[in-house]
Amino acid sequence: MAKKKNTNDSPNEKVICENRRARHDYIVLDSIECGIVLVGSEVKSLRAGGISLSESFAKIKNGEVWLINCNIPEYFEASRFNHRPTRDRKLLLHHSEIRRFAKRADAKGITLVPLRMYFSKGKAKVLLGLCQGKQEHDKRDAKRKADTEKGLRAAMMKRHR
Repeated sequence: MAKKKNTNDSPNEKVICENRRARHDYIVLDSIECGIVLVGSEVKSLRAGGISLSESFAKIKNGEVWLINCNIPEYFEASRFNHRPTRDRKLLLHHSEIRRFAKRADAKGITLVPLRMYFSKGKAKVLLGLCQGKQEHDKRDAKRKADTEKGLRAAMMKRHR
């Protein structure tokens, strides 16, 4: 049986890592694609896999956006030219985009969270989301809704057989 292709992905896009936990913990208000400044051993490590976005976030410092706490493991073959795994990495955005996001990110309870990292036309990109934290009851409601939809789909599939 052939695998169904995801309609959201373009053919020039290869997903490296997705922060699925962010969709559970936050309500994504807006998102933006931005480039990332990397060194050679980081790019090699990204292609090999093993990156973690789960505890990372973005911060605006001196008019620039920085990705904090993103863990890109060392590339074994790079030897002495290796990078530090959790160093801060600069994200590439236009000044107008930074200003627009900075205004909204300064509000109480709003966080910049990386949702996905991928290669687009050979360049590493980060999908950065402007997120608001979910309350515990919101998480329960979302889980209940997902369970209900799953049950309905199962019932419909059973009925159509």
